[in-house]
Amino acid sequence: MPKYVALLSFTGEGMSNIKQSAERVDAAREAVEKVGGTWIGYYITMGRYDGVAIIDLPSDELAATVVLAIGAKGNVRTETMRAFSLDEFSEIINKVP
Repeated sequence: MPKYVALLSFTGEGMSNIKQSAERVDAAREAVEKVGGTWIGYYITMGRYDGVAIIDLPSDELAATVVLAIGAKGNVRTETMRAFSLDEFSEIINKVP
C-alpha cells in the first residue's frame, strides 16, 4: 500500500483552537482508517512545519481525498508527498536505462 508523508502547518484558526488539536488528529486518523488506510503516526515538530503525519492509503486518489478533506476544515495547511520504501526505490532505479 502506498505510503504518504503529510507536512502540516497550523492556520490562524487552528492556532485559535489549539486545545482541540488532539481531537482533530483522532478525527484524521479515523478518516484514514475509514477508507481502508493505516495511520502510522503523527508527530508535532519544531521549525517550518507544525506536524508530520505518516499514513498508508490504497491509492493516490484516496490520499488526495483524505488530505483535502482535512485541509478543508480550515485548521491546517498540508503538503503531502508520496514516500517510497528502499525496496520500492530499488525497483524504480532498476528500470532506469
